[in-house]
Amino acid sequence: MAVVFHQQYIQKLKRRAKLTSTIALIFNVFLASGCNADDRRAETMFLPAFSDPHRRVQPPAPDKPAGQDKPTLRFLTSDDYPPFAFVDAQGALAGFNIEVARAICEQLQANCTIQPRRWDNLLDALEAGEGDALIASLKPAAAGRRAIFTEPYYFTPARFVAGADANKLDMRPEGLAEKKIGVEAGGAHEAFLRKFFPRAVVIPYDTRDKMMRAVLDRQVDAGFGDAISLSLWMNATPGCVFVGGDWMEPAYFGEGVGVGVRPDDRDRRRRLNWALQKLDETGRLTELYLKYFPNGIY
Repeated sequence: MAVVFHQQYIQKLKRRAKLTSTIALIFNVFLASGCNADDRRAETMFLPAFSDPHRRVQPPAPDKPAGQDKPTLRFLTSDDYPPFAFVDAQGALAGFNIEVARAICEQLQANCTIQPRRWDNLLDALEAGEGDALIASLKPAAAGRRAIFTEPYYFTPARFVAGADANKLDMRPEGLAEKKIGVEAGGAHEAFLRKFFPRAVVIPYDTRDKMMRAVLDRQVDAGFGDAISLSLWMNATPGCVFVGGDWMEPAYFGEGVGVGVRPDDRDRRRRLNWALQKLDETGRLTELYLKYFPNGIY
């Protein structure tokens, strides 16, 4: 059975792919004693480009007339989703989302406030005008019509993972025929496996930890799941590696994560898109990505 993806979407990502040197892995905030994402740490890694290099977005007009105080951009976020947003040892907000928000404010020459809210209160707070923008790893599908989003500043691919000393696997659908593949039960990753890898032996587990333990104990040939969650698990647990490439089929794994604003605030979304494009073009987004995901998730 052929694997059929949203070809236009995937081809766009490939056209926009960029190569970055892992010398930037000096940003090793979350590099623990766990296993590497693969054996190419000293070489290079590919990252998707988050903006279209052929698109020229005009810089936004300043929010304030010349000579007046800088505008303030009020971000809403969560504080319990490391490494994206969390409270550090000094009691301050930290994380990938937090640093992206601050970089956006610098790019727009705006004062920045970042207010944490409970996850289940974020959209209510945005609708109530308690903040201007939402940067909390909320996918557009989860927001429905309550928010509109910028272009993505990161994606949430799926990856296969196997034991570090396991035999080399052929990661094509036909190559995984009759292979035991562990997956967390009941979600998009299991559905993806069953549709596009129909000859694999899919073994569901009720938790990610049980699935990964099965990989480490060689009860399955490989595991499959969200690359971000797997990367964080692997950082703390030696003995495993990513195998094969990333899978970014949007119908299953979404089209990426952007910054949310109120549906009638299209001008602010345009400003945020401009800032994100500039951060991507200058390499600032890549720098932050490598700081928090030194093993790479793509």
